[in-house]
Amino acid sequence: MMQVKGFNHLTINVKDLKRSLDFYHQVLGMEIRHRGRTDAYLEWGTAWICLVEKRGDTNQTNGMFGVDHIAFYMEEEHFMEAVKVLQDHHVDIVRGPVQRGVGWSINFLDPDGVQLELHTSNLEERMKVWE
Repeated sequence: MMQVKGFNHLTINVKDLKRSLDFYHQVLGMEIRHRGRTDAYLEWGTAWICLVEKRGDTNQTNGMFGVDHIAFYMEEEHFMEAVKVLQDHHVDIVRGPVQRGVGWSINFLDPDGVQLELHTSNLEERMKVWE
């Protein structure tokens, strides 16, 4: 059994990073922790959100915009065991396992194609990459 501790972060594909930052920061009051050329990390209480700007036709209906993936937190000591569970069950792994920042990450699909992630670091640790 995987020993997930809780929700980690949500990544959202957006059409216009500035417009989305205005909404998430100014309207919802999220704190901007990092602003890149095409991405931003925001914090809201204990949750963090990554916005990723995607260029493309605004009329697309292929899921290009909106939720990209949902990530769950687990302690690093249990990560490789979780990877083995995914592999043993022939789960479709789309990225990883890979070290991202100071933590480990693996992205995979549920039976309906929803992308999920197991991640071993928190936002504070992730921000050390940009310091």
